[in-house]
Amino acid sequence: MSIHASFSGVSIRLVHVATIRRRAAGAIRAKVEPSEKSVELMRKFSEQYARRSGTYFCVDKGVTSVVIKGLADHKDTLGAPLCPCRHYDDKAAEVSQGFWNCPCVPMRERKECHCMLFLTPDNDFAGNEQACAP
Repeated sequence: MSIHASFSGVSIRLVHVATIRRRAAGAIRAKVEPSEKSVELMRKFSEQYARRSGTYFCVDKGVTSVVIKGLADHKDTLGAPLCPCRHYDDKAAEVSQGFWNCPCVPMRERKECHCMLFLTPDNDFAGNEQACAP
């Protein structure tokens, strides 16, 4: 939604920047950010796991940040760090099965991270860091 206004002969377009998601049946839900505590917990977990698994964060720090926030959001809302990069028909059922809880089974077994959070050194997108800024 935007509003056009004119001040002193200068045309300005005001844009409403609220983050809103439309859900099924026309329901609207405002996007809530994960708690700082959960973000910090997931950041520390990610750094520790990267060192332990010999993997690195993406050279694009935005990827790392978005994935960590997604994990933190799922930790807050679902009680577990469910992979935020996949679609689930029933997130609660997926959490209880544990397959996609981070680190997911493909990551633990084959070092394949769908989210690009944990990358092997030979990956073209791998940076050279195992730490990320808060």
